[in-house]
Amino acid sequence: MIDLKLLENDFENVKEKLLLKKVDIKLLEEVKTFFEMQRPLKKQLEELQAKRNSLSKEIGQLMRNKEIDKANEIKKEVEEIKNKMALLEEELNELSSKLSQKALTIPNIPDSDVPVGEDEDDNVEIKRIGEIPSFDFEIKPHDELGVNLDWLDFERGVKLAKSRFTVFKKDAARLERALINYMLDFNRSRGFEEVYVPFMVNKETMTGTGQLPKFEEDLFKIEDEDLYLIPTAEVPLTNLFRDEIIKDLENPIKMTAYTPCFRKEAGSYGRDTKGIIRQHQFDKVEMVCITRPDDSDKVFDEMVECASDLLTSLGLAHRLVNLCTGDLGFSAAKTIDLEVWIPSQNRYREISSVSNVRDFQARRAKIRYKENKKNRLVHTLNGSSLAVGRTLVAIMENYQKADGSIEIPEVLRKYL
Repeated sequence: MIDLKLLENDFENVKEKLLLKKVDIKLLEEVKTFFEMQRPLKKQLEELQAKRNSLSKEIGQLMRNKEIDKANEIKKEVEEIKNKMALLEEELNELSSKLSQKALTIPNIPDSDVPVGEDEDDNVEIKRIGEIPSFDFEIKPHDELGVNLDWLDFERGVKLAKSRFTVFKKDAARLERALINYMLDFNRSRGFEEVYVPFMVNKETMTGTGQLPKFEEDLFKIEDEDLYLIPTAEVPLTNLFRDEIIKDLENPIKMTAYTPCFRKEAGSYGRDTKGIIRQHQFDKVEMVCITRPDDSDKVFDEMVECASDLLTSLGLAHRLVNLCTGDLGFSAAKTIDLEVWIPSQNRYREISSVSNVRDFQARRAKIRYKENKKNRLVHTLNGSSLAVGRTLVAIMENYQKADGSIEIPEVLRKYL
């Protein structure tokens, strides 16, 4: 959640930054109105508190002087002040509750070095890594390769569920499993602790990382249960420390987990309808780090490097892209996308996003650490090690042969 004190004290400056993320200005003006409504009430409350304290001292002095009747008169006045204060506190609590609900829908403030832009067309390429393969035959897209090899069964996926569900068969199923194991092992070699988490979480957990209330329409909810299917392992991994004070954060907490991910893909109808680029259910290996604020930039770079090195180890050409303000995610202060080369589309496609969220999620989830005997908010970071299905797509297309077969990358062979 955004720092409401910062927003109130520096409203115009913060508003300008938030507008770069396309925040509805009406929402910000509503929040400003709440601030303005609170101020006179807080001032009245402070004045009443001061008067109550002063009268309480006077009562003490009168009691010591045995002026009981006068002390009792002042006690009645103090009681009236307490009643007024109770009413003010009730009104303030109601305003505060409404303000908090509004604040939950305000995104994070972008870092100062995030490029300003409207949408993905304004993202800034940082660098390209690896050589784009050349072919001396007519290449096929992964969906055609998958059907020809009897690896991907789209019709039965629809029969079992609905569109954007796919059955993986034969070597596709084996490759999916191999990729998961390889990614987890790769991350462990980089110092990430492997964690296995629930694939369903409650409302409080979804709220802690920013999925609720803003993105409820994109979540799969379990009927008659306070449970949602997770859209990413970032949600349970980060919330492992929800409402906790971490005693020792001298070194960053680095975690990795495999989970299936479930998304309604609301608003994406008509996009990537062919193949397995955009599915309602897909596998992903995630990285999550919890750090002190001073360490988060360094850890961010390490996470980007880890995902990039993983793609390089698989022999997949890719590029790093700095997302602009208009394309930045709700919780992110800064994001670097990794995009892998997809030959059939003759372009790079997103396969991983690494984000520094700063203290945005920590404030919502109340994740703190001890420093100089004080409780401070941690910084949280998250990133796809890689989306497994899209990695499979990239391997199928980049490693295809003229006869329609698929070569297996060297690093995966021991997993098969």
